[in-house]
Amino acid sequence: MDALPSVVGLLAALGGPPLVALYGTRWAAHPGTPATGLVCQAALLGLLALVLIIALVWADAPLSTLGLVRPGPSTLAWAAAMTALFVFVLGPLLLRMPAWLGQPGFEGPLRDLQALPVWYLVLAVVVGGSVEEVLYRGFALDHLARLTGSDWMAAPLVVAAFGLAHVPLWGWAPALTTAIAGAVLTLFYLWHGDLVANIAAHVATDFVGIVLPALAAKPRRRRPHP
Repeated sequence: MDALPSVVGLLAALGGPPLVALYGTRWAAHPGTPATGLVCQAALLGLLALVLIIALVWADAPLSTLGLVRPGPSTLAWAAAMTALFVFVLGPLLLRMPAWLGQPGFEGPLRDLQALPVWYLVLAVVVGGSVEEVLYRGFALDHLARLTGSDWMAAPLVVAAFGLAHVPLWGWAPALTTAIAGAVLTLFYLWHGDLVANIAAHVATDFVGIVLPALAAKPRRRRPHP
């Protein structure tokens, strides 16, 4: 096997997202604004395009190696089950973990996100959830497994990289909880092999955790009295 496409793709898939996050939170002239956010979303889509070209053209691999198979009834079932697990069981526990560790939690970053337009948050949730699943679970897991010879050697590396990529925006303690959620997503993907189900669950969970609180926090417009 020619390892060069895997190595180049892994550099993009694992190294690109944290650089985008650092730009959006620290390096940009105006961090935390919709304009900077749009640049970050465009950069993530660029990483997605690059990794797909490496996988499908350079490595000459089929889409199925990325877990991008035709959705079926099982896709919806897995997506619903994973979303329910994250929203109703795992999520509430992970949200408490930073406080258990005596560290700042999600509250500050969520307040900053709630100041952004809802349309941008929806875009960020859809792009972020979709791109992250393709980069980490779809490409990186498969190609690290090829290089190491084992899914179970590749999985911890993917989970660690996934958690580190979330440090710039959320902080170290929340990023640790993100790594735990990423480990669950990775295990599910190794089990069912349907990346579309992972994408749907990832986007739905982030929508519940990010977009819905932002909608609830927006001041309601008062209707004029007749």
